[in-house]
Amino acid sequence: MQINSNYANLQESYLFLTIAKKVAAYTQAHPNHNIIRMGIGDVTQPLVPAVIEAMHKATDEMAHKETFHGYSPDQGYDFLREAIQDYYAKRGVSLKLSEIFIGDGAKSDIGNIVDIFSDDNCVLIPDPVYPVYVDTNVMAGRKVSYLNANEQNGFLGMPDESVKADIIYLCSPNNPTGAVYNKEQLKAWVDYALKNDAVILFDAAYESFIVGDELPHSIFEIEGAKRCAIEFCSFSKTAGFTGVRCGYTVIADELTCGDTKLNTLWARRQATKFNGVNYITQRAAAAVFSEEGQKQVKSVIEYYRANAKLMVDAFREMGVWFTGGENSPYIWHKVPDGMTSWEFFDYLLNEAEVVGTPGSGFGKNGEGFFRLTAFGTYEKTKEAMERLKKLLK
Repeated sequence: MQINSNYANLQESYLFLTIAKKVAAYTQAHPNHNIIRMGIGDVTQPLVPAVIEAMHKATDEMAHKETFHGYSPDQGYDFLREAIQDYYAKRGVSLKLSEIFIGDGAKSDIGNIVDIFSDDNCVLIPDPVYPVYVDTNVMAGRKVSYLNANEQNGFLGMPDESVKADIIYLCSPNNPTGAVYNKEQLKAWVDYALKNDAVILFDAAYESFIVGDELPHSIFEIEGAKRCAIEFCSFSKTAGFTGVRCGYTVIADELTCGDTKLNTLWARRQATKFNGVNYITQRAAAAVFSEEGQKQVKSVIEYYRANAKLMVDAFREMGVWFTGGENSPYIWHKVPDGMTSWEFFDYLLNEAEVVGTPGSGFGKNGEGFFRLTAFGTYEKTKEAMERLKKLLK
């Protein structure tokens, strides 16, 4: 027996597991203290009534022979894919049902999509970055290069013609930095990908937090993107499905390698390795796109936006440099007094009992920065900002 030796090249511990261990140790030592958690981007508000109603109805259907559902179709039920198709159409993006794939979350699809690409491809990944992008390619033994995102460019790295890449990861609004590409910047990336015969893996999990129409919600709003991009989206942050699990991936027919359509390869991969998302969850996801569902989930997003505004106002008052917060649920801020990111993590936990995420866990360029999320309750977010202002002023 031989193991995949590429696993030895992974970092010793997944970022959020390290955080969990540190917080658990502190909690055990201080069991009666009020720790405010703003580290992991998990939601706190419950599923909206339209979603719950759809889940109850679908559950009742499963109790009767006439309406029982077993395995779902490989690409998902048409009723959900049609709802997603209509959602894109409202932003001027026309999709075929065959181009939409239902999965159990963006994280899974982003991690698994590399199955359809050769391990010989060169991968370009932003630094700082969501760790899943890096780890899934390290596991496969691919060569990884890093896109330099930093304070000077607003953590929005742009194409460098001297760098050759076959697979490019982009996330907008970005996790962890909260920065958002505009249409001109994404057009530059699309032009680069087309020129270099590369594919862009575009993570749009936070698109519902974008305010206004001047910033693109989908890379397919950019001319030429269907020929060079795959888009991933999720119900986790849009509708609170972190504990339910549902997302979707879009691969247009125009995206090909020679005569092979990449959506054909992904369909084949999913049919072999994935048994689909259950009927109850897909009915719940479809309810998100109903008229009432849209009103309700937007109300929840506004709740998180209000938290983000509290954070934005606090950091401006403190005079601390940051990105995000206005089109994103994340604040990405500079660490004070020359501390490292992990030193600040410990300082914040011990002195203010607030938990965040060290920027260095997202890559070399994350050192000296820190991420806080707006997914807590309004009351705890307000309290956390008061603690930070006392600590950092």
